[in-house]
Amino acid sequence: MIDDDTSQSNTRTLAHYARNADAFRAGTADHDVNQNLDALLGAIALERPRILDLGCGPGRDLLALKARGAQPVGLDGSAPFVAMARADSGCEVWHQDFLALDLPPARFDGIFANASLFHVPIADLPRVLNALHTTLDASGVLFSSNPRGDNRAGWQGERYCVFHDLEQWRKYLHDAGFDEIHHYYRPEGLPRAQQPWLASVWRKRPPAAG
Repeated sequence: MIDDDTSQSNTRTLAHYARNADAFRAGTADHDVNQNLDALLGAIALERPRILDLGCGPGRDLLALKARGAQPVGLDGSAPFVAMARADSGCEVWHQDFLALDLPPARFDGIFANASLFHVPIADLPRVLNALHTTLDASGVLFSSNPRGDNRAGWQGERYCVFHDLEQWRKYLHDAGFDEIHHYYRPEGLPRAQQPWLASVWRKRPPAAG
């Protein structure tokens, strides 16, 4: 169940992206996320993996995934982004709110959550991660990249954000049934103080032997 405060923060964040969809597409079109794409696809031993681009925005990374031989499906909560992503990429794109995900079980080999899960309020994160765990096939891989911080949550302009540190993020992912493959900070090659992004790669934990 989504409480009123969470619902309002989510609605306000999505409204911000809807109002600024064109500017966001223009401002992020040339962002280099090849390191992140390599991290996800390198952990999946398949030639044409089925990838869910969670928070696909206007579709930039759907195109990059297709170019690498993947079979991507986009998902975003912003209707303008969904329309842009469909038109620009030619991919299937689902219009779904992160807090009300309706995902098929065992559908994907990997999930690319690039700069998206940090908008999920702490109270809702276990439920969202459980939905992602369920939609991954056996040994599926989850990539996430979030702005790192000291675990504070709040507003950044008109967007609600949570700034996880590595230990808190590890706890939530471990509790959701994922094992860490590796993590790194971005942009690469800079001192840690100049690396605001925490990227991490996780594998769906196999069921315990019974």
